[in-house]
Amino acid sequence: MSRRALILGGTGLIGRAAARRLRASGWTVDAVGSEVDRSDPRALASAMGDGADLLVDCLCYSAADARTLLPPARKARSVVMISAKAVYADSLGRHVNSDEPPRFDGPVTEDQPTLAPLDSDPFTREGYGPNKVAAERTLLDSGLPVTVLRPSKVHGPGNRRPPESYFVDRILAGHRIVLLASRGEGVDHPTAAANLAALIETAGEHPGARVLNAADPDAPNGLQISRIIAGSLGHRWHEILLDHDEAGRHPWRRGFVLDTSAALALGYRPVGDYALTVQETLRDLVSSSSWQDRSRE
Repeated sequence: MSRRALILGGTGLIGRAAARRLRASGWTVDAVGSEVDRSDPRALASAMGDGADLLVDCLCYSAADARTLLPPARKARSVVMISAKAVYADSLGRHVNSDEPPRFDGPVTEDQPTLAPLDSDPFTREGYGPNKVAAERTLLDSGLPVTVLRPSKVHGPGNRRPPESYFVDRILAGHRIVLLASRGEGVDHPTAAANLAALIETAGEHPGARVLNAADPDAPNGLQISRIIAGSLGHRWHEILLDHDEAGRHPWRRGFVLDTSAALALGYRPVGDYALTVQETLRDLVSSSSWQDRSRE
């Protein structure tokens, strides 16, 4: 019997990857986008219909969003809510969106303390993480089989603001030198949309109430990523490693690493590492006329 999945935000980066993965595995997938008003309970009820084996919400940003999700969630065998690593705070309360970046002793597990929940505008730098925490708690307190996934720096084809363009633009422009702040040592753990989709499928096959980190099996730093991208495009350049952060501020210079052992213990197997999963994005960037035009400016 075919299993049914409903994906809210199914036309975005994560939703498209999840739909593609599930369909390839034999699921019947309804991936809805802007044609369904995420804030309208009646629209969600109509999209849910008689029920689903898996309900994936890529658009849950606040406690209000979570409360709207609860009625259709009661008709799902398994529910997945996409959260973010932005919920984590270090011992001094610093987080990814604070002025000073957080500092952790090692890879961050799901037991790491989070920011305090907040009911405010989730689309601000300071409000994003606390509102995600409020959404998580609303769903986890419901008693429903909700898996909260906390991805890191999501990458994949179709990303509206691909961080890889930082290096691709320079390569297309023929740069033979690249500046890297902090000696290229910054790490912001990547999460391939394809790997996240694989974890979504795993959660769908193993319903339960839990929180799981979602990230690639490796966490390359800025220098390593510059070499992966240059090597993939057949480009050679000289890296100048700067001690300061005034120039060469690549997108991976600020962040931290997630521990994904809990996801692996559930049965999740990543599609591939960063070097493998980034290839489709690089092909899209190079072949896109808009990127080619930008490289000539």
